[in-house]
Amino acid sequence: MNKSLAFAQDNDREFVKGIARGVAMAAKDRGLSFSASVADNSAEKMIEQVDGFRDARTGGLVVAPVDPAALAPALRRMIWQGAYVGAVVPPPATSLLNAPQYLTGKVLGDAAGNYIRGKLGGKANVVILTHDSLQFLAPRFAAMRDVLKDIPGADVVADISPPTVNKEGGYKMMQTILLAHPDVDVVLGADTVVLGALQAVREAGKERPDQFFGGIDGEVEAVTEIKKGGPYKISISLASSVFGYAMGQHAADWLDGKSIPQAMDILPSALTASNMRQYEADLANPAAVFNDSARRDAYLKMYGNICYDTRDQYVSFPWSSESR
Repeated sequence: MNKSLAFAQDNDREFVKGIARGVAMAAKDRGLSFSASVADNSAEKMIEQVDGFRDARTGGLVVAPVDPAALAPALRRMIWQGAYVGAVVPPPATSLLNAPQYLTGKVLGDAAGNYIRGKLGGKANVVILTHDSLQFLAPRFAAMRDVLKDIPGADVVADISPPTVNKEGGYKMMQTILLAHPDVDVVLGADTVVLGALQAVREAGKERPDQFFGGIDGEVEAVTEIKKGGPYKISISLASSVFGYAMGQHAADWLDGKSIPQAMDILPSALTASNMRQYEADLANPAAVFNDSARRDAYLKMYGNICYDTRDQYVSFPWSSESR
């Protein structure tokens, strides 16, 4: 295998670009060549790109899949060839990155619930923009629903998946929702779609400072909105450059013949205006986080071990630390 590291991206949203930055920094620090491909949400294009990395005998691959089931055979071929394959959420992978998805959704749901009770008098029209079609992320939205059902005045006026999981998808879906429900108080989902929803609300002249827009991923634009002090109140940080850097380090260790974690949690934390400075410093310098055990443990939790000689024991099932 070549001393090279690649990242196969589903698209070019900020969260994924953060992963790319972290992986690239780790590759540079460990003397590996680095390349990235962007599939533009095309499952067929991603399969071709991954097969190209395998043909080039790329030693390590980090992947954010478009269509996990369709991509799985190509990833298995890379694993059998001996490459490190680090997957962001769905298997197969030699080392799989996930978040405790229910906990992630609950942190956001609890923040929204507290805001509804404390700032909105216990009453709110709520929109949940889901990814329920992706089974690995469904628990985060189940958690939000569980929190909101305990608030009698919280009326979920829309609980729906946008046509595409990006800003444009959130924008188009919110435009449709506003036709039936022009007064929305709370919007929850991934940052990228919630940002699109916020744009639609602004263009419709329905933005208010007392609204609660909250997302997941800690994307750059969401951070900017939080700093403004407007409707966007919180983002649940899944610090992508930090875990991207860790995955790059694990790939380099794999190529050096070392044992690496078989799975890794990225731990959720509520990002608000009050703790923004430290978060931005960590994103800018993920190496400092990775090399400081206390700071690393605030973001990441490792599970199990695997190496080149035990690669037949790769993760082939939807792993979650929350599974019972």
